[in-house]
Parts: sequence; structure tokens; C-alpha cells
Amino acid sequence: MSKKIIALLCNVLGTLILVLVIGLSLAATLPRLLGYEIYHIVTGSMEPEIPVGSVIYVSPVPAEEVGEGEIIAFWREDAVVAHRVLENNIIEGQLVTKGDANEQKDIDPVAYRELIGRVERHFPYLGAMLVLFSTTVGKIYVICFAACGAMLNILGGRIRQRARESGEAEDYR
Repeated sequence: MSKKIIALLCNVLGTLILVLVIGLSLAATLPRLLGYEIYHIVTGSMEPEIPVGSVIYVSPVPAEEVGEGEIIAFWREDAVVAHRVLENNIIEGQLVTKGDANEQKDIDPVAYRELIGRVERHFPYLGAMLVLFSTTVGKIYVICFAACGAMLNILGGRIRQRARESGEAEDYR
């Protein structure tokens, strides 16, 4: 394989790795900077709208402003649940909800104090990746992948430079 092809492969692969790392990092941090909370969906109660493994971006909203048909995130014991609102009972301060995949509405209404916010966006299958990157081991992986991408780009540049110095410069114009 010629040095030109090896240099090109190193640069392309290194750039792809860096773009992937930057993209995933932005997906995990930018929404938080814009005021969203990020959660990972682990049950199928909202399928097919929101598949298991999705990530949801939730914006805080006053409970009184939540409308029927909107998807909300709320606390249920120690877990975050995302379900669709069937009714907003302002007088009692409760939201009646139901998972799209469930046949019956939820037994317990959601008290206003349990509301986290409205689900603004969801991205299928991105949740598992973001959960991994939120751990210490995941952060180490991100750093290692970024370093590998940078090293591949440096390696591609060095191969190209040595080829120019050895007289193969016409291949690199």
C-alpha cells in the first residue's frame, strides 16, 4: 500500500473518531447548558414513540401549563418516568398520565411536585452511549478515543511529510 493511501486512511479515520467524540460530547453537554435535563429510557411503556434505549431532553415547565397529549417526565419513587398526559387537573394539582404502550392509564396521578418537565426531544438508542459516557470509565474511554483520533491525524501528517522529504512529493500536491 502506498504511503499516500496510508496517510489518507490515518487522516480520515482520525477525523471520523474526533467528530464522533465531539458529537457525543456535545449531545451530552450542550442540552444541559441550554437548560434541559437528560434522561435515559429503560422501559417500553412509551413505544413506539420513544423506544427503549432512547435519550430524552426535558425542559422545566410549570405544571399548570402542561397540556393534554404532551409527554412529560416525572419522579415515581426513585425513578424517572416519561408518559403522555391525558388530563391536567389544576384544582387537585395532579396530572393523569398513561404510557403509549400501556392499555390503562397510570393508577396513581402525578402530583405537580413530582413533575420534572416536558419532553422536548428524544433520540433513539443514544441513551446507552450517554449513560456509558457519564461514568468514570466512560470518560476515560472518551479521552482515549479522542487521543487515538488525534494520534492518527498526527501519524498521517508525518507519513505525508516523510514521503515529501524522500522525493515522493508529487503525490501530495
